[in-house]
Amino acid sequence: MTGVRYEVIRGVAWLTIDRPDARNALSKDVRDGLFDGVHRFNADAEAKVLVLTGAGDKAFCAGGDLKEMSQSALTVPPPDFLPQFGRNVDVAKPTIAAVNGVAFAGGFLLAQQCDLVVAAEHARFAISEVKVGRGAPWAAPLSWLVPPRIAMELLLTGDPLDAARAHDVGLVNHVVPAADLHEHTQALGERIAGNAPLSVLAGKRTAYLSATHPREEAYARAEEIWEPVYLSADAQEGPAAFAAKRTPVWQGR
Repeated sequence: MTGVRYEVIRGVAWLTIDRPDARNALSKDVRDGLFDGVHRFNADAEAKVLVLTGAGDKAFCAGGDLKEMSQSALTVPPPDFLPQFGRNVDVAKPTIAAVNGVAFAGGFLLAQQCDLVVAAEHARFAISEVKVGRGAPWAAPLSWLVPPRIAMELLLTGDPLDAARAHDVGLVNHVVPAADLHEHTQALGERIAGNAPLSVLAGKRTAYLSATHPREEAYARAEEIWEPVYLSADAQEGPAAFAAKRTPVWQGR
């Protein structure tokens, strides 16, 4: 995968945009590499959690490659321009953005679509398209993630939020010193990977129900999602392991 690296560490897959000299901008090679990496993760039984990050310490991803866009006179990006989890590529397993610097425009998109976000203290987030006359239709779910007035400010000003402010408004789960970002994110991923896999998958689906369904319908859908978990072998293994004071051995069935 040109411009993108993939490795698995103790059940946590790291998908790294590797163009630090270009602030990890989203060239075609990078976009193709991200699609390939996500498909590889989906098919990788050993990988329980995906971490998306950027190489270096300046940028998670500064967004689209504006030079490339200018050369191609890009107008409306096609639906498969960039992987958008849950929109043009299904990712059932949990995802974490480890934001190691600026996450602007398409970089903001990548962080926004992950289930969890861990940010280095110097990270910054911006929907900067308004400053270059581009569009951000991918920001439609943003007011589900942060208060609507914060979403409005981000979209209308293009001004960045620092990591602390992003944490305050709920865009970021954890803010850590840059030197601790990899270790902290890996530990978070391992805690998730160590849980009952069917419960983790169902938990992720449940968390998104309120974004797409009215309350009563969300409850009904949640019952459907969790019934196979209750009926699984793992649902018996958990209490048995607790009673025997041992670590559960999950089978994922």
